Amino acid sequence: MIEDRRVESLSDWYLKEQLDFDKRLIRFRYQTLKPHLEGPQGLELGPAEGEMTQFLVNNFETLTVVEGSEALLEQIPKFQNLIKVHSLFEYFKPNQKFNTIIVEHILEHVDDPVALLMKVKEWLMPGGKILIGVPNGNSIHRLVAVKMGLLKQQCELNSRDHALGHRRVYTHETLREHLSAAGLNLIEMGGVFFKPLSNQQIQENWTEDMIQGFYELGKDFPDSAAEIYAVTTSI
Repeated sequence: MIEDRRVESLSDWYLKEQLDFDKRLIRFRYQTLKPHLEGPQGLELGPAEGEMTQFLVNNFETLTVVEGSEALLEQIPKFQNLIKVHSLFEYFKPNQKFNTIIVEHILEHVDDPVALLMKVKEWLMPGGKILIGVPNGNSIHRLVAVKMGLLKQQCELNSRDHALGHRRVYTHETLREHLSAAGLNLIEMGGVFFKPLSNQQIQENWTEDMIQGFYELGKDFPDSAAEIYAVTTSI
């Protein structure tokens, strides 16, 4: 299948090109979502090689992960409370419902994000939450790129987006539109990490204090942060 091959072909980026700071951003996103994680049953869609999974397993009695790339799924350690499923999301048919579903940096990859969210909410237990994260088109580093002539407009896909298999980036407004169209109730929305430079530049030049400071700053300027997170429930 075309989508199967597409997903598998993107696995090399995570295994060979991913920066240490890319992984650091994932940990910041986990820190942001952690207060909203409720068990006992959790589901993570698209864990890649398991950078966030290694933390999520501590928050659930059982964590199920669904990954379309077999190569990436094999990289995830076999934690005692972890169930690993190799499947595209469209074909995943769980035999249970979940208290918390993590859809972290998934919506920018899929062909029809609204359809996926509508399917995902069927897997939710009553009172459960869907936690979502997406790249922010209005991130300050994208706005600067427009001023520099590197992008025509802030939501244009750049070379890194293409390498990652992104089909879109979001703004707060477009994410709200997709959540509403999928029949989800928005409980909380915010930003993760104020990022004025590229990940490579930050990794090579910033101190730990600077990284921590700009993580905290992202909470104060969510509209311009690198990432958008959303806490949602089914209507």
